Amino acid sequence: MSPQHHQAEPALSPAGTRPALGEPPAVGLVGEDPGERDTARSAARAVTLAADRLLSSQSPEGWWKGDFETNVTMDAEDLLLREFLGIRTSEQTQATAAWIRAKQRPDGTWATHPDGAADLSTTIEGYIALRLAGDDPRAPHMAAASAWVREHGGVARSRVFTRIWLALFGWWRWEDLPDLPPEVILLPAWAPLNLYSFSCWARQAIVPLTIVCAHRPTAPAPFTIDELHTDPARPNPPRPRAPLTTWEGVFQRLDGALHRWHAVAPPALRRAAIRAAVTWIIRRQEADGCFNGIQPPLVYSIIALRLCGFSLNHPVLRSALEASEAFTVRTPDGRRWVESCQSPVWDTCLAVTALTDAGLAPDNPALVKAADWLLAKEVTARGDWSVRRPRLAPGGWAFGFHNRNYPDTDDTAEVVLALRRVQHPRPDRVAAAIGRAVSWNLGMQSKCGGWGAYDADNTSRWPARLPFCDFGEVTDPPSADVTAHVVEMLADVGRAGEAATRRGVDWLLRHQESDGSWYGRWGVNHVYGTGAVLPALVAAGVPPRHPAVRRGVRWLVDHQNPDGGWGEKWESYTDPAWRGRGPSTASQTAWALLGLLAAGQHDRAEVAAGVRWLARTQREDGCWDEPEYTGTGFPGDLPLNYHLYRLVFPLSALGRYLTAVGHGAGAQAHVRTITVPTGT
Repeated sequence: MSPQHHQAEPALSPAGTRPALGEPPAVGLVGEDPGERDTARSAARAVTLAADRLLSSQSPEGWWKGDFETNVTMDAEDLLLREFLGIRTSEQTQATAAWIRAKQRPDGTWATHPDGAADLSTTIEGYIALRLAGDDPRAPHMAAASAWVREHGGVARSRVFTRIWLALFGWWRWEDLPDLPPEVILLPAWAPLNLYSFSCWARQAIVPLTIVCAHRPTAPAPFTIDELHTDPARPNPPRPRAPLTTWEGVFQRLDGALHRWHAVAPPALRRAAIRAAVTWIIRRQEADGCFNGIQPPLVYSIIALRLCGFSLNHPVLRSALEASEAFTVRTPDGRRWVESCQSPVWDTCLAVTALTDAGLAPDNPALVKAADWLLAKEVTARGDWSVRRPRLAPGGWAFGFHNRNYPDTDDTAEVVLALRRVQHPRPDRVAAAIGRAVSWNLGMQSKCGGWGAYDADNTSRWPARLPFCDFGEVTDPPSADVTAHVVEMLADVGRAGEAATRRGVDWLLRHQESDGSWYGRWGVNHVYGTGAVLPALVAAGVPPRHPAVRRGVRWLVDHQNPDGGWGEKWESYTDPAWRGRGPSTASQTAWALLGLLAAGQHDRAEVAAGVRWLARTQREDGCWDEPEYTGTGFPGDLPLNYHLYRLVFPLSALGRYLTAVGHGAGAQAHVRTITVPTGT
């Protein structure tokens, strides 16, 4: 299977003609409680089905990858990009429009995730994409959308990035947008609000956008959007300024100064800044043509380079456009949508961990092939992280297929944990890669003792105050889930007693919430954070009877749903009332079980109930239904749906449960017959 243009759900494709594994043998021990025996039997069957499904979806090259779903802004912006470049085709437009229409609500709106509230910017962009597809603004579904937009403040209340897209076609005035000049790239790393004050994902988008905002281009608009303004004659009425005694007021006035700078910037300085920005962008292009493996920086970089005179046939732009096409997914019914990112390294290491949790032999060819693929993806070059850690040697892993410039501590920790489970024919090769990864992760520890994902000490509060930066998290401070994964990895390689690990443990203990949970930065939310931290603390030597562990266990138990599962709505990022509350999902139930099992709670009734919920809700094809978005891009702003989460995490949880109640290999005999299908 190629990582290029693909059909929907490539990692969860049916097993096809592969022979079924059959019913697993009975699981039970002499003197065992009948209820526990029945639960274990159900878990064993679920493990067999899930492991079979996961193995059948491995690519010939050794990787796994589930679809990576966000919301229709990615699809709308893909069409707007193609319209701006003059390369939009009717087939692309209609296939994308079919997807966008399928995601529209009965009231005409779009949301950032299926059960979330309607979102203004998402609705505006979805509506305009359908206008590009030829939908009549008077049609009921279009009229409902535009009416809702007007009722909620119109285009003027949308996010900055939405209005930048509109400005590209003259639907919004560049003068009415917050400004960030390209000269920011010339600021030294020690200066306030320098480029490296921003997170890697933010700076990768900001640099090309400074070029776009400096050029202020306007392509011919294919139609007007007066129906999206509360008053088309006055689309952007002035807003009152906040007092100068507030940070909001200070930064509003700073933005005013930046607008004045646009008019008086010395031409030679402006040209030098744009040249530096172009060089910066090109140097960070990945082997597949993408930038940081993320769709938004990709499209902004394409526009910026085009404005700077690059032809569409230039190797840099041609490669970037090919990467853009590789991010598209085609559904069996002909719809087309765009992934914001691709996660094969993350998915592959989680799949390896899940299969070994299920009892697959560590020298199984599927695991060895996955390990080979991961080893080939080791990052050995210096990236932006070296600005703050100039003497640190490279190592570790990134997120995507070709992302060499931005390794992250989270992927690196999970890959190390996965590789240590594989019996590889070249243990020296594995050990060397792990050694480099551990050293790199240790070097990326922030001064406070925790770990961020991509940078060390990326904690400035200034970037988020800029009016330009209203699109979500723009810095990368340490988080409980990432810190937990690194601590667990350090403990696994025998470094639990070292000072860096102890500092990480102390950071986790200090950042436990008052209710006993931990915040989840990259997964929704306190269930994810708590399910990650408990295994890390125990692995690092914190006893299960420690008050912090007991409080975490109590929080999970108290937030179990009556049906036996766990769930947490995305809204918990903005409303504490939703912490640990929401419909049960497979991934979140698994996270809770992983935390409880690590804390030695395998004999609790709540754990058995969670296991039974997973076994009861599993589909016959081995997977679980999970329309809910349980992944996180920006807390409170960008929900993610990792389509493989619904399979790998339940498989890990069920496998670890069977190990706990079966005292080791005896309870895992049912997976020893799993083999790799021919051709994998």
